[in-house]
Amino acid sequence: MRIAILGPGGVGGLLAGALDRAGEQVVVVARESTAAVISERGLRVQSVSLGEFVAHPRTLTLLQEPADALIVATKAAGLETALERIAIEPKLVLPLLNGLDHIALLRERFAADSVVAGSIRVEADRPQAGVVVHTSPFLLVEMASRYPARRADMEELSEALNDAQVQARVKDSEAQVMWSKLVRLNALACTTSAYDKLLGEIRSTPALRADLLAAIEEASAVGRAEGAEDIDPATAMAELTSAHATLGSSMQRDIAAGRAPELDAIPGSVLRAAARHGIACPTIERLVAMIEARIERAAS
Repeated sequence: MRIAILGPGGVGGLLAGALDRAGEQVVVVARESTAAVISERGLRVQSVSLGEFVAHPRTLTLLQEPADALIVATKAAGLETALERIAIEPKLVLPLLNGLDHIALLRERFAADSVVAGSIRVEADRPQAGVVVHTSPFLLVEMASRYPARRADMEELSEALNDAQVQARVKDSEAQVMWSKLVRLNALACTTSAYDKLLGEIRSTPALRADLLAAIEEASAVGRAEGAEDIDPATAMAELTSAHATLGSSMQRDIAAGRAPELDAIPGSVLRAAARHGIACPTIERLVAMIEARIERAAS
């Protein structure tokens, strides 16, 4: 496949490196400064599962050539600006952003049936341009589409990812793909960011563990109302119970670095969906208020 990746941060850079190493036709689309670094030095990947290597994918600042698949791996806040770098209509668009609202935006920007629902489970960071650090033992991409005609394209992309040692699955339900990640991510992001602690301490502190579980249960109720009928709080809690103790969240790291966290994309998505269905989420709302207070204190 001809695969383009928009946004070579922790997620996009990891996938670009893995696909390039596997021999896929991959091109990275990035801002000028980042593209220059990758072109000159390559993409350095440090991964607990893929090892350490330097990949050399092609880089562009504007995609004008055909692409069978476009993987969108930007932050939600930077999506609209980043899309200005895409001047073609990809056959398939796989977004791997946090939250929910980007799907509608992308289906307005591209042919609606080309945009599939996608999620990735990974802990990866970009400490500097051209460097990716993947610290989680898990790495899983899932995708689904309400349009049956996209099934073959998703299967082809999934095969390319699996060949690159990135586990990928094609599922049947868009809602299930999005909410199975969001339930877990929202609870992790909100608790680690509100208390500025890693998962191990969250789990071992009874009051904090109670907040973690309550956030899972509240978001699960919203997910089921949104059509993700198989969402089970016990499954999400089991995943976080078995995860490594040093697991944090990108939102927690963003706050520590003075960057704007994805409050709107992650808990905001849950709370907006909850409001649509009249579902109360008091724990999530309280954790968001705590995070906002932390950000305000840091800025003062």
